[in-house]
Amino acid sequence: MGGVRQRAMTTTLPKLIQSLRKECPKPGIKQLPSLRRAFSLYDQINLIDNVPEDQLRFQGYTDTGFRVNGVEYEGSLLCVGNLLTSWAPSSFSQITPDSLSIFQIVRPIPEILILGCGRCTQPVDPELRRFIRSTGMKLEAVDSRNAASTYNILNEEGRPVAAALLPYGVSS
Repeated sequence: MGGVRQRAMTTTLPKLIQSLRKECPKPGIKQLPSLRRAFSLYDQINLIDNVPEDQLRFQGYTDTGFRVNGVEYEGSLLCVGNLLTSWAPSSFSQITPDSLSIFQIVRPIPEILILGCGRCTQPVDPELRRFIRSTGMKLEAVDSRNAASTYNILNEEGRPVAAALLPYGVSS
């Protein structure tokens, strides 16, 4: 019995790995993962597609920018609630307290800042963490694809949220 199981593992696993390698991301706009998979059929009824027109919604991303509410944006973006603006940093090392100084004056203060680090999650400088904490926000640093998805979810829930996103193509 153990031999049959072992043979099945040795033939199935390489096929799985080969199929995963074939599924390389295609260049161009990549869709953000659908939230529909997380909900039952009952929950899907107009839950996700019924987003108000004035609410920001990330719909896709490229290596150089994002698609928000049907509009393509190049470069880094800063979102506070339903306001969207270009953001100066083009690499993770350029994210400083100065680059996020708007949070010293914006009211109401978002409860969380989602930091999109580019392609990979990066460790956040302790000085930057202290600055963000001093504004009263919590920090979540993740890759930009997941940052955009998380922003969508929290914003749709009506939570006070902000996102500072580097393009997905930024690697460090």
